[in-house]
Amino acid sequence: MLDLIGAYENYLSKIKQASSNTVASYMRDIRQYADWLRATEGLELVEAEQLNICHYLTHLHEEGRSGATLSRTLASLKNFYAYLVSSGFLEQTPVLDIHVDRGEKKLPSILTGREIELLLAQPSCVDAKGYRDKAMLETMYATGIRVSELIDLNVDDVNLELGVIKCSSSKKVRVIPLYPAALRALVTYLRDIRSSMIASPDEKALFVNISGVRMSRQGFWKILKHYQSSAHIEKEITPHTLRHSFAVHLLENGADLGSLQELMGHSDISSTQMYTQMVNQKLKNVYKKCHPKA
Repeated sequence: MLDLIGAYENYLSKIKQASSNTVASYMRDIRQYADWLRATEGLELVEAEQLNICHYLTHLHEEGRSGATLSRTLASLKNFYAYLVSSGFLEQTPVLDIHVDRGEKKLPSILTGREIELLLAQPSCVDAKGYRDKAMLETMYATGIRVSELIDLNVDDVNLELGVIKCSSSKKVRVIPLYPAALRALVTYLRDIRSSMIASPDEKALFVNISGVRMSRQGFWKILKHYQSSAHIEKEITPHTLRHSFAVHLLENGADLGSLQELMGHSDISSTQMYTQMVNQKLKNVYKKCHPKA
């Protein structure tokens, strides 16, 4: 039987040029659904009907999966079956009038200005690793880029004279400025440190691991967790926490939504508007805490 999942994966990667993270997420959802469908309902993907998909979503709910997970899974299946119809593998999609409750969407956590200062102060610039980590953390907070974008940066993406980085994701390219401390950290790393860390003179990656090759997402995650611990920050910090903090701190200091949308690389302004909610919620919390009548 034709590998429909493989064909869809190729379509997402080559035709739609979706990000590697998006493709991986879709493929995970669809393969889990296909395995369940075959094992529980005894059906192949093209044989499923609306009731089978409802049964699967009920199964996920009974397993304790969140409303957000159910919503994402439904979106993955909807897009997958739309592809099968448009490609002529099916006459009609089985994903019709199915809705799930996402539940209350919690606003993401951000770091305060003081917590950011504590975190950025943790790398000890006494060895190559410390200088590299300092440059990575400063770059993340200075630009608000995603962790995938950080590790995908090449040396050629940095313009030290102009004090900017070029960030390419999917079909978009954006140029983001660096504040002075971040620029100094990158200058030191590039001019004095990186050449002693790379495994090959041909290495293009801006940030490399101890083996001298491109840093991985997992590698950066471990580094961030280490410095969170050493800074004694109790909040749960992920790479996206730095991105959220970047956005909220810019809004708090007068940035407009349009400019923030460009910096963040959002295709839809509604994604950026979430940060306005976060600023408003923060103000409400301050009001309730500080106003004598609150």
